[in-house]
Amino acid sequence: MISVHADVYFFFFFQRTQISDVKGKFFSPAFTLPQICENFAKAANDPRIAGIYLRISSLGCGWGKVDEIRRHIVDFRKTGKFVVTYLYSFQEKEYYLGCASDELYAPQLAPFGLYGFALSASFYRGILEKMGMEPQWVRFGKYKKAGDQMARKTIAEPHLEVLNKLLDDRYDYWMDVVSSSTGKRRDEVEKFVNEGVYDMDRLKEAGLLTDVLYEDEVMSRLKAKVGLQKDQVLPMVDYRKYSGVMNWTLGLNGGKDEIAVIRACGCIAVTSSFANFPGDGVTAARVIEQIRIVRESKKYKGLVLRIDSAGGDCLGSDQVWRELRLLATEKPVVASLSDIAASGGYYIAMAANAIVTEKLTLAVSIGVLQGKMSFAELQKRIGYSNHVVSKGKYAEYHTAGHRALRPEEKQLLEDITKHWYKIFREKAAISRSMSIEEMEKVAQGRIYHGSHAVEVGLVDAVGGMARAIAIAKHKANIPQDRPVRVVELTKPNSGLTEWITALGTVMAGLGGTAGAVSESPKFGHHGVEARVDMSMLNGLDGGGRVSEFNPIFTIMKSFLKLGLGSI
Repeated sequence: MISVHADVYFFFFFQRTQISDVKGKFFSPAFTLPQICENFAKAANDPRIAGIYLRISSLGCGWGKVDEIRRHIVDFRKTGKFVVTYLYSFQEKEYYLGCASDELYAPQLAPFGLYGFALSASFYRGILEKMGMEPQWVRFGKYKKAGDQMARKTIAEPHLEVLNKLLDDRYDYWMDVVSSSTGKRRDEVEKFVNEGVYDMDRLKEAGLLTDVLYEDEVMSRLKAKVGLQKDQVLPMVDYRKYSGVMNWTLGLNGGKDEIAVIRACGCIAVTSSFANFPGDGVTAARVIEQIRIVRESKKYKGLVLRIDSAGGDCLGSDQVWRELRLLATEKPVVASLSDIAASGGYYIAMAANAIVTEKLTLAVSIGVLQGKMSFAELQKRIGYSNHVVSKGKYAEYHTAGHRALRPEEKQLLEDITKHWYKIFREKAAISRSMSIEEMEKVAQGRIYHGSHAVEVGLVDAVGGMARAIAIAKHKANIPQDRPVRVVELTKPNSGLTEWITALGTVMAGLGGTAGAVSESPKFGHHGVEARVDMSMLNGLDGGGRVSEFNPIFTIMKSFLKLGLGSI
């Protein structure tokens, strides 16, 4: 029964608002996944809450976070309470989330498109040649695509193979979930998608939408749902205000046993820098300090490491890997993968006793890329010259851009790259209890969806944070019916950093999401990097849309990171 005096929990997604995996401070304008999930859990146990009203526009996150939120919608409905969703604008991702609701509405003129999925890969080698620039890359792992954007003019066959596999996985999964949620056969949904529907009324006719209404009409239906008259005020509490409700007031403060949570979100670096403020990105020194707290404290029975990272500095990744390996010999460590955990992100995940992933998480990518950019022809054209005096056969190895690599320098680059690939591959084999030969078959720089990574043995199970915590409890010999207290050790992001990042994104003309930040390989002789170039998977962050970004800005950004040394 729904109480007449119960509130309706109002939940709002601002258009293009980024959804972070780390809680934000009061400066933060964004929603955060931990707070969203916590609010769902509180609302499910709050007798004052009759249901949830969702307003969804363009979602600023990847598919891993969407699946986590969707799971909370489904679990909330299991309590007997309702979820009503209003779609202001939507494509595949927004519809995928909304169709988990009891009722789904949209205004007649809401921009939408359910047309399928598309990926793209852009290549700028031709532009660079015209500018007098020559990229010189060496890679190990036939599927390693980072660097192709500037090194090639067309797509490579291994790259195309991966894109087709990722596209098939995404398309099939979306079709299966949507058909199941709407009670339609898959062929019916597929037929609808291929008809190129642009009239909102057609969605209603096809049974893919409850009704086409203005929002005031939806409000009237909500009033009727909770037993109110049309002239009565609908009691509602918004997302931010409800976030202030304490867990303990609803009996959700957990038990005596404590499971720690550390969040590794963003670019991995050894130490903080101007581009990596405290609380922003993954600073190895800070994460290691948190890991040691878990290791040395008797109150923590285990650790869940939440990862949302495409990688970064290889030394930083390796240092975190080592600390996690040490902890995993004493206490259970479970890695929970969010939107992406590839290259350096997977490097730290593979140290855990178990890895849990969402089905559409982008994961793995065990491969190596190193290189430099030669500006010799450009310098000649513009009349610039420089003269280097050196002593030592390889003394000029790290000189950026004044000339192409000599044969012996190119060989050294290849040897170093191969060496780092072997280290990455061997540690992956050790971590996943595989032989080198077995690991080589599934490594080679290939990126997987989470479900595929489970099939090939690089990840253990499909699920979200709840599944990861359950596994940590099991490994710590804590009964599943005994509540535990989940303790967040990661400090919130500074809201100021998020504002600066958002401003920079707008000025650069970029429209990407948190789940697929466009990152070109970083080159610097100070350290090798393990990173996935997400711009080479353009479109995976969106629904069916291909993300747009400024190619000239991407090239300039890469040139500002010149030097040698990258995975």
